[in-house]
Amino acid sequence: MQQPMLPEGTFTGRVAIVTGGGSGIGFSIAHTLASLGARLVIAGRRELVLEDAATELRKTGVEVLVQAMDVRNPEQVQRMVDETQQRFGRVDMLVNCAAGNFRVQAEDLSVNGWRAVTDIVLDGTWFCTQTVGRLMIPAGGGAILNIGTVGAFHGGPLAVHSACAKAGVLAMSRTLATEWGRHKIRVNVLTPGATADTGAVTQLFPTSEDQRRITASVPLGRLAERAEIANAAAFLLSDYASYITGDNLVMDGGKWLGRGHLGSSFEQRSS
Repeated sequence: MQQPMLPEGTFTGRVAIVTGGGSGIGFSIAHTLASLGARLVIAGRRELVLEDAATELRKTGVEVLVQAMDVRNPEQVQRMVDETQQRFGRVDMLVNCAAGNFRVQAEDLSVNGWRAVTDIVLDGTWFCTQTVGRLMIPAGGGAILNIGTVGAFHGGPLAVHSACAKAGVLAMSRTLATEWGRHKIRVNVLTPGATADTGAVTQLFPTSEDQRRITASVPLGRLAERAEIANAAAFLLSDYASYITGDNLVMDGGKWLGRGHLGSSFEQRSS
């Protein structure tokens, strides 16, 4: 994996919870935090995936606690945070990376499909954030990072459930940044574009033509790398970002800036 960009030991003595930390971007963020000294809790629904991830994370020399749980269940969230407190005595950082998504025409989206995504993304993020926030307030602060999507503020087809849920997360993050700033709790959003070697790309862009099309729409001409996203996440969680809160860092290679302005004729002339 790519080396962290922050100094060795940046997070020594600190404890991070990463939901969705068993795979994809969540695992990459967890690995980067571990490489920088953080003790970790990785949470998710698939225990075997989490255990495999923990085995890899422990190679960095840090302690890792696995929590098989469902972020949609507030009782399970509370248990996870309680066990973190018992094991490590503190929570300094929370990364809400657990998510769900699938392509669907809006008119064909079922009630269960809507709820499946909004329950994980919006409700789950809130349950984890509120529960951890209740520890951070008396402890004197902390850093919370939520993973977003450009659809939350820019729109796009075939993902109305995810876009609405992530828009709620963006609003939640900015609201809490203003409310919890007095407690020295920073709350930010990191919004990746299409990222290589992730389930999201497989789900949303399943064919080689889909991936060619999405890559052609990115000014930088490629997908994001998981390590790039993880390094940005580590920065936003660190003391180097101590005056950043309520922000939304978009990392999509500039795609959202030119969206809708460049058509197929431009692609043909540029190729």
